[in-house]
Amino acid sequence: MLIRLTPNENMPLHEQIAHAVRDGILNGSVADGERLPSAKALGESLGVSLHTVLRAYQALRDAGLIDLRRGRGAVVTALSEPSRAKATRILDEAVCHLNELGLPPETVLALFRSRLERAQIS
Repeated sequence: MLIRLTPNENMPLHEQIAHAVRDGILNGSVADGERLPSAKALGESLGVSLHTVLRAYQALRDAGLIDLRRGRGAVVTALSEPSRAKATRILDEAVCHLNELGLPPETVLALFRSRLERAQIS
């Protein structure tokens, strides 16, 4: 798993780390059950503090993408292949319908984020 950080970017470092790991999980380059590097080791390799990595790992845990256990570390608990395939079909169908409405991608993403936030609050 390759993580590149851009210190001057508007996105905080912990979010960049979480984003990179999330992308790896969703594109399948990081497999379900795979152990992630320890927060200390990843922090040292990226030149960031242990706490920055822990914050990223906690966000991934809160999103249900990894499991954090003392002594066991961070383990990917992402979608299984059948679940990933089903989710992809659902999203493909939604994208098709939204394209028919002529909505720009930015609007679709904003609507999706809004629905996600509302679902997490409920």
